[in-house]
Amino acid sequence: MSGTVYLVGAGPGAPDLLTLRAARLLERADIVFHDALVHPEVLALAARAEKIAVGKRSSAHSAAQKFINKRLADAARKHRVVVRLKGGDPMLFGRAHEEIDHLRGAGISCEVVPGVTAALAASAELRVSLTRRGAARSVTFVTPRVGKGEAESSWVRAVLHADTAAIYMGAGEAQAISRALIAAGKPSSTPVVVVENASLPDARRSHGTLGRLAEVAANGLGGPVLILLGEIYRDSAIIERWLSARSSSSPTALATPSGRVRSGS
Repeated sequence: MSGTVYLVGAGPGAPDLLTLRAARLLERADIVFHDALVHPEVLALAARAEKIAVGKRSSAHSAAQKFINKRLADAARKHRVVVRLKGGDPMLFGRAHEEIDHLRGAGISCEVVPGVTAALAASAELRVSLTRRGAARSVTFVTPRVGKGEAESSWVRAVLHADTAAIYMGAGEAQAISRALIAAGKPSSTPVVVVENASLPDARRSHGTLGRLAEVAANGLGGPVLILLGEIYRDSAIIERWLSARSSSSPTALATPSGRVRSGS
């Protein structure tokens, strides 16, 4: 038997943002290899499948990518429908190319099912478009993460040349991100929004400026974080209220899940 491996996007977190195609594949799946942060309700759709956690989280033990690749190929030789369930979209910072290359080399059929990536979910919650006619015509998705033995990243240059930037997997490096961008010429007054747990009921939004990014990012609770940066966030209603709060000596202001703003300490 030689089955098919489906690289499926689980979306940003909320189960109802899963695509219909993804849901149908999970219902048919014989075995599911899933990331650490996939919502339990999404996994529950794969009722008849064996479920194996292979998620990668910063500063935590995780399965080696080569081991995951081999397990996917081995599973496809035993099962017809193998799902590799990835947070967000498989083709964005998900190491999909490594899995696809390995499967192709092993003669295993594979398909990709897109998912909603965190930047889109965060923008929907903020109600601030990543682009804006006449003001923001370019968007870049970057990560400062560089794996062992990999070439140096050009993320700073990408951010400098884009009107809007979405920085993935950067919460733990907020201070370094701020320093690198300011040193490269990005104004310290550039507005930033740090979104944690985008699309989930406990989503948190923290607002500030690039110069205070470390303080803003420190308000999180440990969930997956996205950093949004650009002038389009300066004139949003939330940012206006943040500026008002800052004038009363508060370094940051937090938007609670209800949308109300409270001063940060």
